[in-house]
Amino acid sequence: MKRVLLLCSLFLFTAYGTYLQAQKTSWPKEIPFPKTGGKLIIYQPQPDALEGNKLSGRAAISAKEKGGEDPIFGALFFEATLFTDKARHTATLESIKITNAKITGVDDQEKITKLIAFIEAEVPKWDMEISLDELTATIRKAHPNAEIYNNNPPVIIFREKPTTLVILDGEPKIQKDKNLDAERVINSPNLIFKEENTWNMYVGGTWYQSASVKTGWVPAKGMSKKVKSVNDQIKKQEKEQNNNKDITAKPELTDIIVATVPTELLQTKGKPEYKKIDSTNLQYVSNTANDIFKDPKGTIYILLAGRWYKSASLSGPWTFNESDKMPDDFAKIPEGSEKDNVLVSISGTDAAEEAIIDAEIPQTAKVDRKTATVKVEYDGDPKLQTIEGTGLQFVQNANLTVLREETSGRFFALDNGVWFISNSSKGPWKVSDTRPVDLDKIPAKSPAYNAKFVHIYEATADYVIVGYTAGYLGSYVQGDPTIIFGTGFYYAPWYGSIYYPRPATWGFNFCYNPFFGWSMGFGYNIGFLHIGFGFGGGYGYGGGWFGPPMYRPPYRPPYYGGGYYGHGRRPVFVNNGNININNNHNNIYRPGNGGNNNRPGISNRPSNTNRPGNNYRPGNNGNATGNRPGNRPGNNGNNGSIGNNRPGNNRPTAPAAKTPNNVFADKSGNVFQKDNKGAINQRDNKSNSWKPSNPSVGGNMNRDAQLRDRGTQRNNNFNNVQRPQSRPSMGNAGGAARSMPANRAGGVRRR
Repeated sequence: MKRVLLLCSLFLFTAYGTYLQAQKTSWPKEIPFPKTGGKLIIYQPQPDALEGNKLSGRAAISAKEKGGEDPIFGALFFEATLFTDKARHTATLESIKITNAKITGVDDQEKITKLIAFIEAEVPKWDMEISLDELTATIRKAHPNAEIYNNNPPVIIFREKPTTLVILDGEPKIQKDKNLDAERVINSPNLIFKEENTWNMYVGGTWYQSASVKTGWVPAKGMSKKVKSVNDQIKKQEKEQNNNKDITAKPELTDIIVATVPTELLQTKGKPEYKKIDSTNLQYVSNTANDIFKDPKGTIYILLAGRWYKSASLSGPWTFNESDKMPDDFAKIPEGSEKDNVLVSISGTDAAEEAIIDAEIPQTAKVDRKTATVKVEYDGDPKLQTIEGTGLQFVQNANLTVLREETSGRFFALDNGVWFISNSSKGPWKVSDTRPVDLDKIPAKSPAYNAKFVHIYEATADYVIVGYTAGYLGSYVQGDPTIIFGTGFYYAPWYGSIYYPRPATWGFNFCYNPFFGWSMGFGYNIGFLHIGFGFGGGYGYGGGWFGPPMYRPPYRPPYYGGGYYGHGRRPVFVNNGNININNNHNNIYRPGNGGNNNRPGISNRPSNTNRPGNNYRPGNNGNATGNRPGNRPGNNGNNGSIGNNRPGNNRPTAPAAKTPNNVFADKSGNVFQKDNKGAINQRDNKSNSWKPSNPSVGGNMNRDAQLRDRGTQRNNNFNNVQRPQSRPSMGNAGGAARSMPANRAGGVRRR
């Protein structure tokens, strides 16, 4: 009952924000003619090409100069800059340029000229916001140059009872933590420390103990004074993250497996229970949070971090199986069904195409040159490593991604999706309007690889428009083509007086959904809110394991799977996106100072109390639209609303027109309508009527209509889903006036 009440209250909390968002993104849009009572109606844009943050396309229009006239229909062709808010799944068409307008079948050329002049002058004055779901569903493009990443399987362990996988980056590295006054394992995202001869670890809401870091973990029978003190701080933090309410869910005790090499865990509750998938000859394992399937021949298929592996047995051995070479039945899994979440990893499906487009739509921000600052720190003198195939060097021991151009000697620092430049490794730093030379040549084997996905689109004397695509957060388009999480390559961390982890592909059961992108899953062993990646107060850390060091992906509840696409049941996420990872602190563990949470320019950056990691999207004051999973780089903690940081944001919002969104334009400027019987008709302006279209042309428009309907359904699904907290958002580099909220791919802050 308590859980039901919680879900209901959270639904009501988000309902009003969802309603407002739906009103802003609804199409068609209506623009009034001044003083005449007429109006221009612009139907939903039909994208033709997306290059970086530049979108070109066309849109059907209808217009009447006076209120009593019959409307005439035509098409406008445009180029626009996308300013995106991936947390809210919206994009605004900025700097709209009308490149052409066509109105066929009207003899009054003076009227046409006047109308086109009105369109060209008036449309750029209005705020045109569109749902990203509507964009991703309607853009289609080829992906001939998609890269092939490392798909060798990790160690894959199968267990038939609840088990927790604890990841170590190699053999345990132990250093004294003065804040804890204890030895601590520094190369794990989990809190593991020693008291006398006993190791203590907090996992899934429970304390475990062992005489060894790697083996022998059992639930603790009691707590020492030190452990109780740490536990009290953890419970306080968990309560704060649960709206100051006690957490009543009882964590489940599990076995513990400690892995020192890349590893993934498959687990079921008891013997695997197989269920048939409708419309296919496949079966799936129903008593697991993992994606496990069996075909009629008995071959087992599993999906890990977007990659398929197969074996004759759940015990392995496992081999990689290309997404475009999966059995045909996988593409037949019904949308809206229990296992439709895997469609995104089957080449050629609508879900896979949409995920690729979503990964290529950038998250954008406007960065104020005067206020944006960065703090670059090194563990000693900078240690340079040449990046193979480039004229760049990677600084191994920096708190951020820092690159040096070998020819110019200039240094570039990447902080929360913003490039900074300096002639010296010690600064001073300023916002850069250029990227490092050879950046796009960085190979996937380099730990700086994700930096190539951060772009600079425009620069003025006052600001720089920047943006990143999903690769910055670890989501890549593989040549199948489908999206995957992580490159699959192992990146050695920096060990010194400071430990800097690198992005990891394996160990966190990454799964994708169209609402929030990539999220972590931990099987059945995690209680509500109890993730166990350290905690605040200087003890916890965990950043850098998933991408930019301040980014943590959302947590995927273990009891939910599928129902993401089509008209199926609506997914419900319990509000447990509060991941217990070093909240309100930087993500670097520094022995002896408790994480150094007083580092100037990072944890205590000016005007940025809602630093990523606090499970509220900075700048939204914890409102409904910000309660998304994770913490993406990109949302300014100062200026609040996204519009305040968007170029040209003082325009009025074009209101939604009270007419169906069922009119389309082809590339020749002809206008079509899909009627309520599903027929495609072409507009005849001479007779002010709709007439049956040529079947060959109508077929193309019917496909456009299907994609538009799909985008509308995706947007409705997103608006109806209950959000976990903390959608990844882009942090504020020292008070930068920018707004980069939000997997996505979704989707994990500073390197």
